[in-house]
Amino acid sequence: MKKNIIILMIIFLISFTTIIKNTSKKLENDIFNKRENLILLERKYSLILLENNYLTSPRKLFSYSENLEKENYYPIDIMELNKVEFFENKIHIQKFINYE
Repeated sequence: MKKNIIILMIIFLISFTTIIKNTSKKLENDIFNKRENLILLERKYSLILLENNYLTSPRKLFSYSENLEKENYYPIDIMELNKVEFFENKIHIQKFINYE
């Protein structure tokens, strides 16, 4: 009887250890995935923050507007813009804005 109890305890401990090990491995994988996602999000955030600070700082915007050579640019009428599509060997030109 004593021998059966010891064998039963050993089997129970082995199965309990296996369950704990599998659960901890799954948790480690989840933690690793979350950290990788966090690293990617931090990189995106830093790039977006850099872009936002660079493009929207008032000093930069004023310097861009002062440095433009205005005689090289002219206004474009939106109604005159066209969209060009290529189908096989044909070119199809269509207005962006249709008069309705």
